[in-house]
Amino acid sequence: MVSWIISRLVVLIFGTLYPAYYSYKAVKSKDIKEYVKWMMYWIIFALFTTAETFTDIFLCWFPFYYELKIAFVAWLLSPYTKGSSLLYRKFVHPTLSSKEKEIDDCLVQAKDKSYDALVHFGKRGLNVAATAAVMAASKGQGALSERLRSFSMQDLSTIRGDGAPAPSGPPPPGPGRASGKHGQPKMSRSASESASSSGTA
Repeated sequence: MVSWIISRLVVLIFGTLYPAYYSYKAVKSKDIKEYVKWMMYWIIFALFTTAETFTDIFLCWFPFYYELKIAFVAWLLSPYTKGSSLLYRKFVHPTLSSKEKEIDDCLVQAKDKSYDALVHFGKRGLNVAATAAVMAASKGQGALSERLRSFSMQDLSTIRGDGAPAPSGPPPPGPGRASGKHGQPKMSRSASESASSSGTA
C-alpha cells in the first residue's frame, strides 16, 4: 500500500506536473526543439498511463512493480537517456505511420456511429420526457378536479366571502328579505318626515 501511494505521487509530480510546466515554457518560448521533445514525451506518457490501467490490476503482485514504474518514468524524463524520444522514434512513430490510414478510418466511423447513437438516444430521451410530462399533467389535472369536487358549498361560500365577487343574479331569499318589509318602512318614514317638516315650515 505504501509503495502504491509513493508511486502514484512520483508519477503525479514528476510524470505529469513537471513535464506540464516545461511544456508551458516551450509554448512560451516558441522553441521548436522543445515543442517536439515534449510532444513525444506526452505521446509516450499517454500510452504508459493506458497500459498502467491494466498492469495495475494484473501485475501489482509482481516484486518491485511500483519501483519499476518509478524508474520507468525517471528514464522517460532523463535528459541523458532521452527515453521518451527513443521509444517514440524506434517504435511509436513507425507503427503509427504504417497504421495511420486504418486508424483514421476507424476514428471517422466511430465518430459517425457515436453521432448517430447520440441523436437516437437524444430522441428517445425527449420522447420519455414528453410522455412523463403528459402523464404528470393528466395526473395533476385529475387531482385538481378531485380536490375541487371535495369542496362543500359551505367551503365555497367561505372562499367567496374572503373577497371573491358574489354571483350575479337575484339574491336568494333570506330572513327579512322575503317581502321587502324591512326596507319599505324606512322609505315611508323618511317620506313622512320630509312631509311634516315641509308642513311646519
